[in-house]
Amino acid sequence: MYRSRSITLKNLQIQGQKQIGLQYQSDKVLDALMHQFDDLKWTEEFKMYYIKKSKANMTKLITLFKGVAWLNMQYFYPNKPLHKGHEQVSLDHYRLRKTSPGYMRCPETYFQKLEIKKYSANTAKLYIANFERFINYFPSVALDSITEENINSYLQHLVSQQKSDSYINGCINAIKFYYEVVLQMPNRFYSVVRPKTVKQLPRVLSKSEVFSIIASINNLKHKCIISLIYSSGLRRSELINLKLTDIDSNRMMIHIRAGKGKRDRYSILSTKLLNDLRLYYKIYHPKSYLFEGSLGSQYSASSIRKILKKASNNAGVIKRVTPHMLRHSFATHLLEDGVDLRYIQTLLGHSSSKTTEIYTHVANNVLKGIRSPLD
Repeated sequence: MYRSRSITLKNLQIQGQKQIGLQYQSDKVLDALMHQFDDLKWTEEFKMYYIKKSKANMTKLITLFKGVAWLNMQYFYPNKPLHKGHEQVSLDHYRLRKTSPGYMRCPETYFQKLEIKKYSANTAKLYIANFERFINYFPSVALDSITEENINSYLQHLVSQQKSDSYINGCINAIKFYYEVVLQMPNRFYSVVRPKTVKQLPRVLSKSEVFSIIASINNLKHKCIISLIYSSGLRRSELINLKLTDIDSNRMMIHIRAGKGKRDRYSILSTKLLNDLRLYYKIYHPKSYLFEGSLGSQYSASSIRKILKKASNNAGVIKRVTPHMLRHSFATHLLEDGVDLRYIQTLLGHSSSKTTEIYTHVANNVLKGIRSPLD
């Protein structure tokens, strides 16, 4: 099926010639179509097929695989904006900041490429921080002279510091961004070893724990914030970006704009919560954002974490509770109540059903019917 097949195009340079790398999971259909290219060759170095980089081959690729496989071109066109509808982010704060003597900062081209590709502010911040930590680990080595051995040495250093797998993968992404996107070097660091991703199950709360946390909150504004994250399955960033106009009480829906992956979606609005939101509006009179901080600015993400921590302690919940656990709990409780997984996927804004399927491992509606052999 089309949705299960994808081909990632890569810029390769083999024996001084520019080539189109074709990275995909082999199957009979794709293999048969690939061999319609007379100049199709295999590279053992990059472990993929490749063809000559030409306009004719690109046209043939698009024609051959239309409706058969998705052509992922995000690495092939490094100057293409990552998100068409994403608001332009200025990185002048990082350009103009003061740094200590001898500290190496990201090259200007790094900032420019992040802006051109319209990376979100949070992603840009992580890339800059990770790349600057990397280049300052090799203060006497020119950036263009960095080798794969240098990078693996740095990654080994991070492992010795007991950095998490996600942290290390973030560093690799920031490093590859410079060499492969900024400098447009053809996929230079293929043998850099990434840590294996640990597939952890989502941590969830029971319904009684969620209700006791909400009940322990006396401040109406704080109660609305925590209730909305849980009742609509929102990410913390999505909640603080909500505008007043995003609440549709007629349709009992919430419009989440430019969520993760910059995709818009709708989620459900709790009838019970709507009454609290109306009372909250009469008391607080927010002007633009649904929840505002001082001087009408966006509510801070750290404040939400503090509210939830205090409420969890007051409710006597021993677990370390995070805002994202409320989102996990929303999905798990819907699944336990018999809601179809496809609808849950839509409400959460997952692009792949595989991401949503992880909740089947923590939902107890099936496991509760199984008797232990001890009983």
